[in-house]
Amino acid sequence: MTDAMKTVVLAGALDTKAAEFAWVRALIEKQGVRTLVIDVGILGEPGFAPDVSREAVASAAGGDLESLRRGAQRQEALSVMGHGLAMIARRLYGEGNLDAILGMGGSGGTTVATAGMRALPLGVPKLMVSTLASGDVRAFVGPADIVMMPSIVDVAGVNRISSKVYANAAAAIAGMVRGEAPPIADERPLIAASMFGNTTPCVDHARSLIELNGFEVLVFHATGVGGQTMETLISQGYIAGCLDITTTELADEICGGGASAGPERCLAASRAGIPAVIVPGCVDMANFGALESVPEKYRERHLYQWAPTATLLRTNVEENRRIGEMIATAANASTAPVAIILPLKGVSMLDSDGGAFWDPAADAACFDAINSSLRQDIPVIELACNINDQSFAEAAAETLLDLMRQSESKRAAKR
Repeated sequence: MTDAMKTVVLAGALDTKAAEFAWVRALIEKQGVRTLVIDVGILGEPGFAPDVSREAVASAAGGDLESLRRGAQRQEALSVMGHGLAMIARRLYGEGNLDAILGMGGSGGTTVATAGMRALPLGVPKLMVSTLASGDVRAFVGPADIVMMPSIVDVAGVNRISSKVYANAAAAIAGMVRGEAPPIADERPLIAASMFGNTTPCVDHARSLIELNGFEVLVFHATGVGGQTMETLISQGYIAGCLDITTTELADEICGGGASAGPERCLAASRAGIPAVIVPGCVDMANFGALESVPEKYRERHLYQWAPTATLLRTNVEENRRIGEMIATAANASTAPVAIILPLKGVSMLDSDGGAFWDPAADAACFDAINSSLRQDIPVIELACNINDQSFAEAAAETLLDLMRQSESKRAAKR
C-alpha cells in the first residue's frame, strides 16, 4: 500500500474545533496522506461538512442526536458519542479505511476521541492532542497505545503557539502512518509475565530460563494499567501462557491504591484457557503517591516511602486474606493447567527477614486463604525461600514450562 492510500481519521467536534481540524487536515494531506473526518460535536452546527456526520455517530451507538441535545446530562451524551465513534472506527478499520486516528480537544473531546481509539487494535497509530495530556491520563489511555500530546494552549484557534503544536501533531501522525516496523522473524509463542521493582530479580531470571526453552516473554509493569494491558492481550488471543508473579494490583484494588487493575485482575488467563502460574507477589504493598496523598485512615499504618512520589502501605492480615481469596477464585475459574507457588520467606524485596515489610502473619493469612479456597486438583507449591531467590524463579519457570507441556499434550490428544 502506498502512502497516498493510507487514511488518517480525524475525530473531533466540528461545531467548536472546525478551524483547527481543517488546518491539521490540510497539513496531513499536504504530506500525501488521505484524511477522513468524523464529526463528534453535539450542540452547534459543523464548521465544514465531515465525511461522517454527528448524526451517524450517535446512531451507531443506538442514540439520537436531537435527544442528546435536549438531555441535561453532558456525560451521557459524551458516552453515547464515544461509543458511536468506537463502532464506526472499528468498521472503518475492518474495511481498510482507517490506518491511523487523530483527535484534538479538551475534556469532552478527549473523552470521546479516546473512546474511539481504545476500540482499535494494538499498533494502529493513535494520537490525542489534549489540554489534559500533562495530567493523569489513565482514564483516557487505559491499556491502549494512545500517544497523548499536550496542546499547551486550549484547542481554540490557530495562533502562533497552537500552530506549532498542530503542525507537530500532523507531522507525527503522517510519519506514524507511513512508517512500517521491520519484520521480526520470531514466531515463538508468547508468555506474559507481571513484574514490579520488588520482584525484578525473580522475573528477570525466570524470563531468561523460559526463553531458553523456545518462548518469547513479554513483561508488564504491575502498575494497574500494566496489568490491564497484559490481560487485554491475553483476552485478545496473543498470549500462550502466563507467569503471573506480581499480583500486587489486587492489594491496590482492596486498599484503594493507585495501582489497581480492577476486581477481575488475574481472571483473563483462566477465561482464555491458557496455562498459568500465579504467585502472590508484592501483595504486601498497596501503592499511593507522595506521603500526603495517603488516605487519612492509613496514616497510622505501616508506610514506606519508596520515592518522593511513591508511598507503600504494608497490607495487614485481613487484607491479605481477601487477596488470597481473590487469587484462589481466579485459579478456580481456569479450564487450563494452573498452579500456585507460595514464597514462604517473603513475597517481595521488602518482605524478607529483617526487611521493612517483613510480616509472616500477614503472609500466612494470604497463603491460608489460597489453600482453603482452592480447588483440590490445583497444585500449590510451597517453597521455603523469598520470591527473589534464584531457586524460586527457577521453580516458577519450570512449573510454567511443565504446564505448557501438559496443555500441548492435551491439544495433541484431541487432534
